Amino acid sequence: MEPVRFLLGKQSSLAPEKVIAAVEIESEDGEEGDVIDIDPRIRLMYSANEGDIEGIKELLDLGTDVNFRDDDERTALHVAACQGYSDVVQLLVDNGAEIDSEDRWGSTPLGDAIHYKNHHVIKLLEEHGAKPPMAPMHVNNSREVPEYEIDAKELDFTNSIELAKGTFHIASWRGIQVAVKKFGDDEIADEDKVTAFRDELALLQKIRHPNVVQFLGAVTQSSPMMIVTEYLPRGDLHAYLKNEEPLRPTKAIRFAIDIARGLNYLHEIRPEAIIHRDLEPSNILRDDTGHLKVADFGVSKLLKVTNRVKEDKPLTCDNTSYD
Repeated sequence: MEPVRFLLGKQSSLAPEKVIAAVEIESEDGEEGDVIDIDPRIRLMYSANEGDIEGIKELLDLGTDVNFRDDDERTALHVAACQGYSDVVQLLVDNGAEIDSEDRWGSTPLGDAIHYKNHHVIKLLEEHGAKPPMAPMHVNNSREVPEYEIDAKELDFTNSIELAKGTFHIASWRGIQVAVKKFGDDEIADEDKVTAFRDELALLQKIRHPNVVQFLGAVTQSSPMMIVTEYLPRGDLHAYLKNEEPLRPTKAIRFAIDIARGLNYLHEIRPEAIIHRDLEPSNILRDDTGHLKVADFGVSKLLKVTNRVKEDKPLTCDNTSYD
């Protein structure tokens, strides 16, 4: 007789593909499909999967271990976090559920909630002190920590101002204002976005020019990961053009020269030139002297340079401002 199996819905965020987590329960009388006397700890897992608040309360009142672990070392809190049941998560935590318990793949309830983009659960677990999952670029050997690494504790967001919704913020770092581009916790599970973050860092480390925004450092060893650049309080060219009278010819020429110098520098870098691919007024910033600087290299591309510019793939304009 085959055992009866209860599938527990969404799986661990770190589980290998094709892993099917299931609870196997033998029926007492041997009849196929007949299930009786289910272990209350298994019922707790199942109730967490179904969002059955009353069922969970009943089981906990009977003394069922809230931190019971199945064969994959997963708890009811893992299951509820995967499913996005914030009320179940709250109930389990109130009854002593371990916030940072790890399953056999190393995933925590917060890690699972982030993977499945269950934002209410993420916020709730963080409020209860859940530790964020390891940053994708974390290294175990301190000698491998990048030279540009900034301790996240040094960034003060107390009076932070949002520059661009959900992405850029003004923060204080070592007594100066800086612009911070955050890589949100909910993006850690997206390999494409992690790759884009790595690529942008690779670009920024190569750049140093008066007409290009200066890279100051990055947070890569903790989550959320961040890119820190100089802050230019005069804003971007788009806002300036929108609020000002038509440019005088002399100023228009000066602005054009600033942009051209920045782009020429990027194109002349050897052995890999940089193509911006998203050049628009909102990505051109003004410094204290009124000069312009090229900014935001999120969709830029490195090109191998020999006697002539070559690349392995044709450039596209996807996800850029160019139409």
